[in-house]
Amino acid sequence: MKPHSESSAPELSVIIPMYNAGKSFEAFMASLLAQTLPSIEIIIVNDGSTDESAGMAHHYAAQYAHVQVIDQQNGGVSRARNAGMAMAKGQYVTFPDADDKLAPEMYSRLMAMAKADDLDIAQCNAERVFWGGDKAKPLIPTDRLRSTSVLSGAEWLSKALATNRYLHVVWLGIYRRSLINDLNLQFEPGLHHQDIPWTTELMLNARRVRYSEEVMYRYYVHDLSISNQKRTGARNVEYQRHYLKIARMLDEINQRYKSKVRISAPLYRQVTKEALTVCHSIRREPDAEARQMMIAYLIASKTPGRMLRNARGLRQWYQLLLWLSRIYRWRKA
Repeated sequence: MKPHSESSAPELSVIIPMYNAGKSFEAFMASLLAQTLPSIEIIIVNDGSTDESAGMAHHYAAQYAHVQVIDQQNGGVSRARNAGMAMAKGQYVTFPDADDKLAPEMYSRLMAMAKADDLDIAQCNAERVFWGGDKAKPLIPTDRLRSTSVLSGAEWLSKALATNRYLHVVWLGIYRRSLINDLNLQFEPGLHHQDIPWTTELMLNARRVRYSEEVMYRYYVHDLSISNQKRTGARNVEYQRHYLKIARMLDEINQRYKSKVRISAPLYRQVTKEALTVCHSIRREPDAEARQMMIAYLIASKTPGRMLRNARGLRQWYQLLLWLSRIYRWRKA
């Protein structure tokens, strides 16, 4: 595919990190190629795939002028998204996962929202489906959150986090590319759940955001996904270090922007919430040595002080003090 000229630049760049997507990639691409938005470019970042999806990606690029493929050695989702961003020409960008499905009108409706209200970010709802099943549940129930008017990014994120159902996932929306570039905002290489700090920082810089409760994305949950793999021992120790790093990054973001925007209680609370997931994992870890390693990492990273500084509300304070007392008791044991 030839690069777009400035005058013919697409409205939307769709950046897809792909690693061994398997046969589900075909269904995903069918839903993407069926999009009713005419001004679109599709950038597939083949992150060192060793299965049939790599060949399929090049087949689509040969068949469709608005599809291109970047081949790179396996480096993880963050590096793949960063590589796609470096090539993107669209006014807005988005990052769907290569094993999910999109409603055909998803991007045309989000773009219509963005253009009508000059949005930095337009987001919609999704549905969650367990792989092999057919029961779909809204990611954000409408009894928790309805469609919004135009809000600042900080206001929207506060409202969304307060539902306790919002996920920091980049595939929920479209994002103004110039804002991302102005911030020089990149995904953290090697970090699991890198969407969390990325979306938080972007939201705190967004002036105009709108959310639609309409479900336009189907998110498949399967055993191979990073968040659903069962880990014990050394693998679990390493995985929990990602959450400790996320808690630190969120705390740093809050401190960096508190003089520029109002950092509300839900934004502080999410720092402690992310760190508490490590406490739960320590309790469930069957290997005594691994458990002590996680406790040592948690304390050495100064996470207890970070959790105390960011806890908000009586319920979270109760949970925090309960868990910290357990952690220090287990450490002595």
